[in-house]
Formats: sequence, structure tokens, C-alpha cells
Amino acid sequence: MTVTLADVAARAQVSPATVSRVLNGNYPVATATRERVLRAVDELDYVLNGTASSLAAATSDLVGILVNDIADPFFGIMASAIQGEITGPGGRAGGERLAVVCNTGGSPERELTYLTLLQRQRAAAVVLTGGAVDDPAHAARVAAKLRRLTEAGTRVVLCGRPPAPDTGAVALTFDNRGGARVLTDHLIALGHRRLGYLAGPAERTTTRHRLEGHRAALAAAGITDDPGRTVYGHYDRRSGHEATLELLRRDPGLTAVVAANDSIALGARAALREHGLRVPEDVSVAGFDDLPFSVDAAPPLTTVRLPLAEAGARAGRIAMGREEAPPGGIASVRGELMVRGSTGVPRA
Repeated sequence: MTVTLADVAARAQVSPATVSRVLNGNYPVATATRERVLRAVDELDYVLNGTASSLAAATSDLVGILVNDIADPFFGIMASAIQGEITGPGGRAGGERLAVVCNTGGSPERELTYLTLLQRQRAAAVVLTGGAVDDPAHAARVAAKLRRLTEAGTRVVLCGRPPAPDTGAVALTFDNRGGARVLTDHLIALGHRRLGYLAGPAERTTTRHRLEGHRAALAAAGITDDPGRTVYGHYDRRSGHEATLELLRRDPGLTAVVAANDSIALGARAALREHGLRVPEDVSVAGFDDLPFSVDAAPPLTTVRLPLAEAGARAGRIAMGREEAPPGGIASVRGELMVRGSTGVPRA
């Protein structure tokens, strides 16, 4: 049954005129009232455009790309590759499609808001990039949004993100556990036994999966996992710098630092230099992702290469219906260990 403006007004306990003012933004409305109306719109899946509402399965020429931080090369590379596959004719009446990059800033609420806005706009496709928030309640809310999108005819692709079962979304997942394990295995094979780990935000699935891979390698080698040798932070250089200083305070005898991504690894190297420690002669440093600057560091960074551009391009083609979805709607994208000059045998 079609949801009407009157239905929204009844749910929010305001007049239809107030609902109209909130949605059109042409008249000041108290913040609490506005939030109540928008919550009712969200709960009832009210579609602003009456014509679109009558065409339940219709989609527009809009394509949404959700990223955590467009300034982060990890997301910029994927967003660029995705957008490269959705340009050109192919929209309604053969027209161009419009790609909109939605920067969530890592906020779970912004992520939900963007999904709601794209749903109201009847987006032709939505691609969500990067890890998810590691919270069952939020995951359930996102799954509900994705289900509504796919049921309305929107193609949804998750790129570098865990699958969302029973939503109709296609998932191209990154093998973060496997890549992290191979990376730590490499350091252990060189003889390292005192390894520190610089993790990302504790609430992200990517953080948990990469840390699980690191710990699996330690366990397989019979190395005790000391919680004090893991420091959480953000996926940026500043966090890597600060976290490394904390690691050195906790254990000055560390011989290797494993970073959850390459940006963190750069910060780690800066902190080590400040302490007069050489890479890799005194401390080996390894990253993850193989971002463009990694090979230009001095010495070049040992890391795990994720095919970000290739995965993004594939996600774009699937979103546009130009490539078949993988069997079962899920494909695992593996990383490749890139051994470079930032890792070596531990000092005697």
C-alpha cells in the first residue's frame, strides 16, 4: 500500500502541513519536530516524489557510491574505478548516469542517512565500499535498508565489505584475514618474535579481520599474543605515529611493527626515526593495501597489495549490469604479499 503524506503526519503526530515544510525545507521548523518527522519518513519508507511512488520498481539515473573518507587513497582509488564504469550512455532513454560520492566520515548514522536518501531518489545502483561497523544492531539496520533498495529495483554491490545475507546485495569481499596472516608469517619467517601491531578503529570489521589474521600467524608459530603489543587508532599517518610511540613505551625491544594499513605504517616509520631507530636495521615495518606512495617510501614498504582499482571497476560493472554477479552473489578478492626493503632479519 502506498504511504501518503498524511500517514507520515499521523506517525509523527504533526499536521500534514508541518510534514510538507520539513520535507521541502521552505519554512523553519523546531529541531525536535523536524527529527520526529524525518524519523517517521524513514520508518514508513515514504517516497517524496509522488510519481516515483506510483512506480515502485522504477529507478533514476543516479548511482550512489558510499565511502568512509574520500581523502583516503584506499577509498579514492575504488570510487574513481567505480565511477569510471558508470559513465557514458546507458541510463533511462540512453542518457548519462550521475554518480554521487557520499562521504560518511565513518559515521554509522551518516551511512544510514545516505542509504535512505538514495532510496528516496530511486537510485539505479548503490555501491558501498570498505569495512562495515562491527555492531549487530547497526548491521541489522543497514541490511533492512539494502533489502528495501534491492526490492525496489536498485542494484546494490558491496566492495571490500562483508556480505549482507538475504538482502539481494552482491559482495566483493577482501581477504583481510588471509592477507594479514601472510604478512605476519613473512616477518616470523625472518626471525621476528617481538612484534607490535597498530590496529585501526576497534569498531570496524576490517580492523577485526586483519587483527585476527595477525594473531592466527602468531598462534601457528607458538608466539604468545601479548595484548599490550596491540594499539588501536585511526587509519591515518598521525594515528600510526602516536600508536608507535605508545608501543615503544610499552616495549622498547620490539623488532617489528605490523600496521593495519600503509598510512599507519608511514606514521610508524616517522616515530621510529624520531627515536633514532632505522628501518629495517633496527625495526622492520609492514603495511597493508599497497597504496601508491608505498613503493616510493625509503626504503619501500613491505605490504599486502589489494587490487583496489580492479575490484572497484568490477563492482561498477556489476552495478551497471554489464557483468554477471559471482556465483552465490559473493566473491573473495585476495591480496598479494609485496616484499620490499622495509622488512629484514631482526637485530642480534
